[in-house]
Amino acid sequence: MGVQQTGDVMRIAIIGAGLAGLACAARLTGAGRQVSLFDKGRGPGGRMSSRRVATALGEAGFDHGAQYFTARDAGFHAQVEQWHREGLVAPWPAAGPDCWVGTPAMNAPLEQLAASLPIRWNTRVESLSGSPGSWTLHGPGRGNAETDGDVLQEGRFDAVLLAVPSENAAPLLGGLAPDLAAIAEATPARPCWTVMAAFADRLPADSDVLKQDDGPTAWIARNSSKPGRAGPEAWIIQAGPAWSREHLEQSPDEIVPLLLAALASRVGAALPTLLTASAHRWRYARSGNAQKTASWDSVLGLGLCGDWLMGPRVECAWVSGVQLAAAVTGQVGQAA
Repeated sequence: MGVQQTGDVMRIAIIGAGLAGLACAARLTGAGRQVSLFDKGRGPGGRMSSRRVATALGEAGFDHGAQYFTARDAGFHAQVEQWHREGLVAPWPAAGPDCWVGTPAMNAPLEQLAASLPIRWNTRVESLSGSPGSWTLHGPGRGNAETDGDVLQEGRFDAVLLAVPSENAAPLLGGLAPDLAAIAEATPARPCWTVMAAFADRLPADSDVLKQDDGPTAWIARNSSKPGRAGPEAWIIQAGPAWSREHLEQSPDEIVPLLLAALASRVGAALPTLLTASAHRWRYARSGNAQKTASWDSVLGLGLCGDWLMGPRVECAWVSGVQLAAAVTGQVGQAA
């Protein structure tokens, strides 16, 4: 028995409006489904977030999540070529062959996808209730004996799709879909401390990109060297997972000097005058790999998509979202 629709059009809630959720929503909308997205963030980005900071020398731009992406899947390659024609992405040879970035910021393709979709930003989903084909979303609120929080929508959803990190998906599904929850629980992500720093002068580094396996400077890059960027000299410093885990509970103010010192040591030179510096802690930065594309339970009307099902790459998020949409519209029991 599959999902029973509450009306003429299948109503679907998608929790998470990163690339996986947006790709899934776009395909479902194109297939005639009624989609509503909910995201705790302020706008499009997720792990492809970008930030702009005012400095004495103008606005500095930082892609403080994913630094670039590749396009190996045929479908995603076609999507990237379309984005390229529309001026939303450009090659970044400094990161390697077939490396792309959003322009003028990493989240540019997501902003385009989000523009035509119904998304409730700044909305945290904390629990689900209901039964197969009739789901209610609850957020933070007073709560009562029947719910875990305030109801977030009018009416019920025929299906709910989770496009969030595995650590966020597991508790939402625990009592409702144990098999799906188990997949999420078995696929943890690794953390990453990131520092965004802008300088008054050019940093004397041998390359725009320097990387190593781990440590405090697993990835350092001149963000201002990416195509379409303007503003002062801007650098991203991303620590490796082991270093980040060791320092996970330190404050951003403690992390900034540690990673700036590591940057100076790595390039072998004193840093120019600092215009601005801040740190961001990604608890769920580098996803795991559940060796799936997406998971869809047509009886419960619950599904999963995200890079963590396939591997820690931007491309995997898009492919997973598209594959989940295909599974839902085809009403198959499980995506691969």
